[in-house]
Amino acid sequence: MDGKDIRKIVVACDAGMGSSVMLASSLRKELRKAGVAVEHTPVNSIPGDADLVVCHAGLGARARSSAPGKPIVTFQVFLGDPAVARLVAAIKDGGEIGA
Repeated sequence: MDGKDIRKIVVACDAGMGSSVMLASSLRKELRKAGVAVEHTPVNSIPGDADLVVCHAGLGARARSSAPGKPIVTFQVFLGDPAVARLVAAIKDGGEIGA
């Protein structure tokens, strides 16, 4: 999937500790000018209109079962993770997003 085709990202979480909310807020600010909506939802309630799901690596399997067929980008660190940085660059500059 090309980053320029992304219009809605869902940041999926589990524990509600706030870290994923911070990530969603950060992505929302970074991608506002690109016209990308960013939502924060529980991993078991990923909406069907999401173009892409972002979640912690520990939730990847649950996200895949909750959103079959959707590209999933997993990360290890909530802020400053290289996978998230690559995603943002692909959306802003165009480029393939590895799912």
